[in-house]
Amino acid sequence: MSKDKEAVKSFVLRVDQDTMDALERWAADEFRSINGQLQWIINDALRRAGRGKKGS
Repeated sequence: MSKDKEAVKSFVLRVDQDTMDALERWAADEFRSINGQLQWIINDALRRAGRGKKGS
């Protein structure tokens, strides 16, 4: 793996059906996959909490 590429880890996330339905709608509204939407939500939360990557 090159220095420029970041390692991506995967994990299992359990969510209830209502939450999954809401995530699917939100992702579709923003033309993202569920995975992409979850990554965006997590990165946004980290940025707002001042815990994102350096320089972000």
